[in-house]
Amino acid sequence: MKIIHKWLIGILAVLAAALLGGIFFQVKVTLDMRKEVSAMKEQKKSLELDIKKEEAFVVEQAMTEMGEQDKEQGGSEQEEEAAESAETEAAQNDTPAEGNGKKIAIDPGHQGYHIDMSELEPVGPGSQEMKAKATQGTEGRFTGIPEYELNLTISKQLAMELQKRGYEVMLTRQDNDTAISNRERALLAADFGADIYLRIHANGSENPDDSGALTMAPSAENPYIAQLHDKSYALGEAVINAYCQSCGFSNRGVMLADNMSGTNWSKVPVIILEMGFMTNQSDDTKMQNAEFQVQMVQGIANGIDQYFAAGN
Repeated sequence: MKIIHKWLIGILAVLAAALLGGIFFQVKVTLDMRKEVSAMKEQKKSLELDIKKEEAFVVEQAMTEMGEQDKEQGGSEQEEEAAESAETEAAQNDTPAEGNGKKIAIDPGHQGYHIDMSELEPVGPGSQEMKAKATQGTEGRFTGIPEYELNLTISKQLAMELQKRGYEVMLTRQDNDTAISNRERALLAADFGADIYLRIHANGSENPDDSGALTMAPSAENPYIAQLHDKSYALGEAVINAYCQSCGFSNRGVMLADNMSGTNWSKVPVIILEMGFMTNQSDDTKMQNAEFQVQMVQGIANGIDQYFAAGN
């Protein structure tokens, strides 16, 4: 009996230990699971917080980019508005002024080498003296540019400037290919109804030191147009003074000349402007400079303004 009793007690002890062990294990497992669940919850909270931070960052970046785009767009719009304003202003500046009622005929002197103008014509109305209808003129000793090209370049620029100032302008030639004599040019100016006739030329000399500008006008003893002397001289004086003041060339004044057929056939006040010496290095190179040409044109136009302002 005692043996059986001990055996039963042993079995019961084993069972109790196993039961207690199972209970302790279950408790441990439960505690571990709770810890894991708690850790997972904390991790979830942390992830949710990170997600919120990331979302906030993305939103902030988006807002920043939108702001920059708005600024860029605003800047572009401002630039476009400024460009449009500049274009409008430029267009307004290029728009001819209201007409002042004055007409100006401009003759780009000479003609291309490839045009034969050697046929003769009278040097003046009723004259027995004959001269070639036109010549080719000189050329830049240092630039190689022929005079007839320079004359046309300046004449076209001058025409645009005068139109901006309200004058009605005509050019006796628009290119270097049209054959037209000096007599025919003067008559074109008259047919146009010009108030003045301005002949654009450049000078040449055997002496490379000769430089500066001058104008040429008919004298009071001119056998063809003596009646045009006073106003022609006044025009020549106004133009040469303003021209030299604008471009800085030495002023050689007004020269009287009665042997120019293009002048003698004129029916309105007329001058020749010798813009500078193409045989002088300084004059030649300056007259081919685009910026300097603006000064030349401004000076001529200023002289014309002053001529009319004086009541001529």
